[in-house]
Amino acid sequence: MSQKTARPIDPNSDVAIAARVTPRPIEEVAARLSIPAQALYRHGPCKAKLALEYVNALAGAADREAGKLVLVTAISPTPAGEGKTTTTIGLGDALSRLGARTAICLREPSLGPVFGAKGGATGGGHAQIIPMQDINLHFTGDIHAISTAHNLLSALIDNHINWGNRLDLDARRIAWRRVMDLNDRALRSITVGLGGPANGFPREDGFDITVASEVMAIFCLAENLANLEARLSRMVVGLTRGKRMVQAQELEAIGAMVALLRDAFQPNIVQTLEGTPALVHGGPFANIAHGCNSVVATKSALAMADYVVTEAGFGADLGAEKFLDIKCRQAGLAPSAAVVVATIRALKMHGGVGLKELVEEDVAAVVAGTQNLKRHVENMGKFGLPVVVALNRFLSDTDDEIEAVRAEMASLGVDVELCTHWADGGAGAEGLAHKVMALTQKPSAFHTLYADELPLTQKIETIAREIYHAGQVDFSATALTKLRDYEAEGFGHLPVCIAKTQYSFSADPKVRNAPSGHVLPVRDVRLSAGAGFVVALTGNIMTMPGLPSVPAAHNIFVTEDGFIGGLS
Repeated sequence: MSQKTARPIDPNSDVAIAARVTPRPIEEVAARLSIPAQALYRHGPCKAKLALEYVNALAGAADREAGKLVLVTAISPTPAGEGKTTTTIGLGDALSRLGARTAICLREPSLGPVFGAKGGATGGGHAQIIPMQDINLHFTGDIHAISTAHNLLSALIDNHINWGNRLDLDARRIAWRRVMDLNDRALRSITVGLGGPANGFPREDGFDITVASEVMAIFCLAENLANLEARLSRMVVGLTRGKRMVQAQELEAIGAMVALLRDAFQPNIVQTLEGTPALVHGGPFANIAHGCNSVVATKSALAMADYVVTEAGFGADLGAEKFLDIKCRQAGLAPSAAVVVATIRALKMHGGVGLKELVEEDVAAVVAGTQNLKRHVENMGKFGLPVVVALNRFLSDTDDEIEAVRAEMASLGVDVELCTHWADGGAGAEGLAHKVMALTQKPSAFHTLYADELPLTQKIETIAREIYHAGQVDFSATALTKLRDYEAEGFGHLPVCIAKTQYSFSADPKVRNAPSGHVLPVRDVRLSAGAGFVVALTGNIMTMPGLPSVPAAHNIFVTEDGFIGGLS
């Protein structure tokens, strides 16, 4: 074993807090949603998958009114931290404490952030889902199955070209890149087929991270196995030399891909530290994909629970917009309320304070930074959603700083609930739970931001203008040509998924707070015909992230007794 095995474990770290809790048997957790034991496929004593037969039965049942769907989103992220996942879990536990039948729906963590800069994605402090080590590392193998299914299609494409290329695929116009679930910048652009005739024909290729894969997007938007198969069939893998779009089904790949995905498609059920059921399934990034857990998990939860608390990745300009304009549009979902998470620390950063000075009181910086919070709150109102702000409290927050946030939000008619779930678990979010329950009593007035029939360029411009407050969109010639081609091929009705930095309303990650009048550069677009959206790549956003100078992987270790430390 390495010397890291002797490293002391911080008793206040997330992994240590989680380790002090004895998980309930998964059958006991599932019973809180009336899931029978025979509907569970156990992966050990405290995690399981819901059998597809049971999920299909839930989808076909009409004897129970669907639960209330609550979306948790956040301000633009900063190094100071916001705690969106932690708040999602804390709110779920608080609703359970108040006697409501509650389910939490989250994405599965990608190994890219776990080993990179962001760390894990299972909450923090006393608001976590467990087993946190398993969930952050491999879990039930779903993301590996998605990687394998995706790369099987890649192999079949090159094999088809090698054995005569009956479809006349143009090797210069293959649109299907390979994937892996790690950050590896060296694989962004590669050449495959080197080494002579036995290895096929050389061509340029590259890797994306698995959570940006169209297979992942389809996995999370499909309603059942038949829909999964139909969507995979429609994926466009490239063009012929006559510029005809070639679909995945033409390569006879779909049966094998569905076979690889069948078991993964069953939603995973785990628990919070307080025993609230959590369905953790699927994991697309929100800055380069649509950032939501699976439709099949969300709809299953809504069929079983009175309240379903879910989150969408990064700030509301990315995850929430895509959740509402893509997932809810396609799945027919209508959320009842939105929670926008903020911290005093993060607001001060948006107000111009440096990371090292955040512990000092600075009411003026808080007021300045609330412009970012206001923008996100107002944006949620554009979808017809009632909003409450969850202020995730830190010890350094002062009463005057907190009151400044309340006063700024009062000008919008929005309440601010102070939350201490990190330290106190569900008890620290009961005020937020009461407010959410009150907001959801009114009929949902949810609507999407734009109509299906709007041209693709105008959909992108609408998001840029209404959500990002951009002054204009600068489309590259390549992007405009592709968008015209997509519309000519009958894809103009699709929604758009904008790939953009999560750190700013603009395409520049260094511009914090609430910029207006900026230019949004769209350098390229990609068609995700199976997923059912068009991706617009803005600025310098990468679909294969790189590792930072000091990756989180450096801090992970295993003790002599097998305990995994360093996760957060």
